[in-house]
Amino acid sequence: MPDSQAMASQDIALPRVNARASTPEKKGAPSRVNLRWKQLTDKAAGVVITAGGIAIIASIILILFVIVAETLPLWYAPTARSQATPALENPQPLVMGVDEYQEIVYFATATGAIEFRSLADGHILQRFEIAGLNGQQVTSAYRDGIHHDVAVGTSGGMLIPLRILFSPTFVDGKRIITPEVREGKPLQIDEQGRALTSLVYRENEGIVRAAALVGPRTLLFFSQQEQTSFLGESTLEQARTDLSPQLKSDVTALALDQFQSNLLAGTVSGEIYHWPVDEPDNVQLRQTFPAVSTPGTGISVLGWLIGGRSLIVGDTSGGVNVWVQVRNPANPQDTPYRNAHQLQSHRAQVTAIAPSPRDKGFITADVAGTVLVHHSTSAQTLLTLSTGTNPLPLLTFAPKANGALTVDSHGQLFRWDLHNPHPEITLKTLFGKVWYEGYEKPDYTWQSSSGTDDFEPKFSLTPLTYGTLKGTFYALLIAVPLSICAALYTSQFMHPRIRNVVKPTVEVMAALPSVVLGFFAGLWLASRIEKIVPAVFLLLIALPLVSLIASFVWRLIPLPVRSRLRPGTELVFLAPLLLLTIAACISLSGYIETAVFHGSFPQWLYTTTGVQYDPRNSLVVGFAMGFAVIPIIYTISEDAFSNVPQHLISGSLALGATRWQTAIRVVLPTASPGLFSAVMIGFGRAVGETMIVLMATGNTPVMDFSPFNGFRALSANIAVEIPEAPHGGTLYRVLFLAALQLFILTFFVNTIAEVVRQRLRERYSKI
Repeated sequence: MPDSQAMASQDIALPRVNARASTPEKKGAPSRVNLRWKQLTDKAAGVVITAGGIAIIASIILILFVIVAETLPLWYAPTARSQATPALENPQPLVMGVDEYQEIVYFATATGAIEFRSLADGHILQRFEIAGLNGQQVTSAYRDGIHHDVAVGTSGGMLIPLRILFSPTFVDGKRIITPEVREGKPLQIDEQGRALTSLVYRENEGIVRAAALVGPRTLLFFSQQEQTSFLGESTLEQARTDLSPQLKSDVTALALDQFQSNLLAGTVSGEIYHWPVDEPDNVQLRQTFPAVSTPGTGISVLGWLIGGRSLIVGDTSGGVNVWVQVRNPANPQDTPYRNAHQLQSHRAQVTAIAPSPRDKGFITADVAGTVLVHHSTSAQTLLTLSTGTNPLPLLTFAPKANGALTVDSHGQLFRWDLHNPHPEITLKTLFGKVWYEGYEKPDYTWQSSSGTDDFEPKFSLTPLTYGTLKGTFYALLIAVPLSICAALYTSQFMHPRIRNVVKPTVEVMAALPSVVLGFFAGLWLASRIEKIVPAVFLLLIALPLVSLIASFVWRLIPLPVRSRLRPGTELVFLAPLLLLTIAACISLSGYIETAVFHGSFPQWLYTTTGVQYDPRNSLVVGFAMGFAVIPIIYTISEDAFSNVPQHLISGSLALGATRWQTAIRVVLPTASPGLFSAVMIGFGRAVGETMIVLMATGNTPVMDFSPFNGFRALSANIAVEIPEAPHGGTLYRVLFLAALQLFILTFFVNTIAEVVRQRLRERYSKI
């Protein structure tokens, strides 16, 4: 029996073992293959997500690297490289110039000739004898430093105008430059035939004006203009004026602007005499002003920056200053000269000035053999060049502003190749006040281009930064209250079914392209707001007031009735009231404008405050950009309110607080870090906005906080200017600097927001 029982137990046990081994897997249970596949999928997803995050960070760093690389050349120091040049064999020349390729230099000599020399070996290429001398001696010569127009004065009181031309041709790939001299008709400046010891000359559209010294205090002004009668007959009208009776000291330097409007004379006493010469028959002294700060110092040389508006003054003590005409607010017809820029001084008397033909730079030389390279806008001295110890009476800038030449008193020629692509850029010109030509005082100004070659670029980023912050302020002024209040109501008072519809709807608003909002604001909203400006400000008062009144009326409804209604039903009661309030304010706008603002709010605003109403203004941008920022702030704020621990809310309600008291005193303070994060992220979104501020404002870089004026933001400025900025030019690199500033600002704001957001999560995790 035991054996049979054992056998039976074995027979019974074996099928059980086999049954376990052959039992199929339960339906729905994961197999080992599926588990491995899921593990591999999770690992691959982790690798892809990690790689994507690293790629995003690397892309941001690469973008930052590219931006920084484009802006670094703005801060490179200028350089000068000396070139070997030969000594001149002839007597000391009177004026000099060079062609744009710096291959040929020319001189007007005291022997009555124009010599063209090769800068490569110094040999004479061509010599032009001035035919109009007729045996007279050359006693003076003049060149403005910008153009190749030369005038020589003679011992007989005549002025002979000369125009020098360079014609480049290419033969077998080699450049050949052919110089040419065109001699004009001699002009008799002094009818008494006295020698002209110093002169200035301008010719423009047939009008000739000149001034010459025939003695230390004998200054003559000459004007000639061709007049054509109705019959086609042309006559020359000449006028001569002796300005000597108006002088009180010896004249040492002369200057006549390119507009032939202002004649100035520097004296040995350090004063400058100013005559307007627009009316040649009535030349009267308008202004006498001291141009030196050191007593006993005289004016040694005068010159003009390109454009002929800024006067360069060099004195006998080495001082270098730039003077500009400033309109007198009390008398707009009066435009006295004011000292706008003081440059680095020489250690000895200034002997020569040469303006740059390309920008507001210039070079000066002194009797000690030193040459300084200056820039007027930035008020900085860029380079110091030394030639020895001999005086330097002649100086010239290359036509492309990439070289400088000078001749010392022993006839030695010196030449430098200059590399100075961004002379006008300093921290002050980018972010400080600068005194520009034609301005009454230093100011923050952005104006990158103009229609004339003598334009002074203005690259102040301050008004652009101001405009960016101004637009952001007005956008957040509208978006923050609406977003936070809506988020608080949605999370704490709205019925869950309604909340499940409202929140996704608001979030979908973020997908609306900003170009659509900008187009809508610029073409439709701006014109509508202009017609109902009083209604807009009335709505800011009426809507909150009606909401408060409606809330009190709602509370008057008996509690048994209100308790039967779902939370959020009050919207059905409030929404029509708000719509009726909006309609009423718009309908009353015309009556208010007629009764209070004399029929036109823009005209009343300009008459009363002097503020010009711009249809595309900050108010329009505030509505449009606020609409774009609302979804971001609302979503993050609603999440912050919803993440407040429920036991805090329940405890507050259990202690007898109302839902409103709980929302204000419990929920709002607890969610405040999240609200800060939402506002900061909205701030970063508004700062970087481009299309709305580009299309909804006038893009005027003004620093005015008025909501009725436009502005220009950094992002919009980049979008407007970058297509026309020459690659590698100053404007191009300044725009990259603006992008770097915008990048740093948004990165800093978003970083702060993210840090606060992480701390908020840690705080909630500990509650």
